[in-house]
Amino acid sequence: MVASAAATPAIAPSDAPRASPTPAQPATPSSSSSPLPPPSSAAAAPFPFPREYHFPAFYTRQTNLTTHHAQLSKWSALVLAYARHHRLFRLHLSAAADSDLFRNRRLARRLAPDDIRDVVDFLRRDGRAEYLGGRDAGDVALLYWRKPDEWAALVEAYVDDSGQKGGVLTLYELTEGEATRGTELHGLDSEILLKALNILVKRGKAQIFGQEDSLGVKFF
Repeated sequence: MVASAAATPAIAPSDAPRASPTPAQPATPSSSSSPLPPPSSAAAAPFPFPREYHFPAFYTRQTNLTTHHAQLSKWSALVLAYARHHRLFRLHLSAAADSDLFRNRRLARRLAPDDIRDVVDFLRRDGRAEYLGGRDAGDVALLYWRKPDEWAALVEAYVDDSGQKGGVLTLYELTEGEATRGTELHGLDSEILLKALNILVKRGKAQIFGQEDSLGVKFF
């Protein structure tokens, strides 16, 4: 279960480089291929790992069911806290074992890939993760340190506070535009944004239209 080969960390805010904010060419916010984001003012401070992260036994699957459930609970809380701190939205399972999240270089310990998938499945059962595309398995999982309905509430609050109700915004403007800079919406993963918007659509508070690469949304 323990290995020492180094690799690029596998947790990323998204899967394709963000487009530069050119007003004349609004586009759907894309995802970044960089495994870990560059330091930002929001996450300049190092992440405070919990005490169990520094215990060797934390990286070994516990055989007692009660103890294993507690272990999964602690790993799940750590994953969400780490992702929230760094504003990360996606976990790439194929390389996750070599990320700082699951590998403690000082202890020369890391969580095995099968155990990482167990953590993701534990998060899925709690509604805190989902494999990309809604599949039952896969290499990329969306991390919901805020659930889609919580993001929907933030979108609705932003529209109300900024007087955009009745107006039309592109998805690019919602997550990459200057108007959202400094808000929780800026930099939001495009897949999670769409899930949040679809919640508002079902509630009769929004309508999505346009082509896939230039979607817009009208708020009611």
